[in-house]
Amino acid sequence: MLKTEMRNPRTVHIDRMPTLEIVKIINDENNKVTQAIEAALPEIAQACDAAAFAIKNGGRVFYIGSGTSGRLAVCDAAECPPTFGVPYGLFKGIIAGGEQCMFKAAENAEDNPEMAINDLKENGFCDKDILIGISASGSAAYVISAVEYAESVGGVTVSIVNNPDTPLGKAADINICADTGPEVITGSTRMKAGTAQKIILNMISTASMVKCGCVYENMMINLRPTNKKLRRRMVGITQEILGCDDVTAEKLLEESDWSIRKAVEIESDVSDE
Repeated sequence: MLKTEMRNPRTVHIDRMPTLEIVKIINDENNKVTQAIEAALPEIAQACDAAAFAIKNGGRVFYIGSGTSGRLAVCDAAECPPTFGVPYGLFKGIIAGGEQCMFKAAENAEDNPEMAINDLKENGFCDKDILIGISASGSAAYVISAVEYAESVGGVTVSIVNNPDTPLGKAADINICADTGPEVITGSTRMKAGTAQKIILNMISTASMVKCGCVYENMMINLRPTNKKLRRRMVGITQEILGCDDVTAEKLLEESDWSIRKAVEIESDVSDE
């Protein structure tokens, strides 16, 4: 039996526990997530380098998954443009069953291998791109099919799984296995497995963007002034870099069409066009 489907002996009687004990045991189990990720750091680093290479060479980063994994894929991809100022579509999240499955589960979508191929074709996946397939069990037919198709057209493939020795892991060029073990609620992989997946996706998108020059020191220098909070943040970043006051920083940004790069004359490795 897959580890993620096994019963957790620590939570067999969770239905009889007081609320404080329930949340304590959930928290204790969540502490195991970072340990599982630590064991997979070498493979995560490989995936980060592969993603950065794809971007620098005109490719895109695709995430694909079903259910919770697909929702996390879409979420991380959607957060990259406002965080790093890159074009929408540079990171592409695909969920089995389509956009409506972000809000309403379609549990049978993960069993449709043909749908995965169609989804990648519709999004123009090519040999310059990298595909990151996500599946807690490592056995979702939809995700395995996507990885196999991506490899057939020459793209680099990565798997993110939560069980060792899985079909998906074997199919991918780089296999990231965060072995998070049995869930607090048996088989509910939206919990530890999902948490691990989101952390790993954060690492891949963040590290690849750092390596592509979208971060100066540890600051977001490709921000766009889409609301008051972000304009204040941009003023603060410009102040920090130039050592000037807020009035001067805001004036420089206004003169530079609210581009931190132009205001402080930092060159980028990634075009915003």
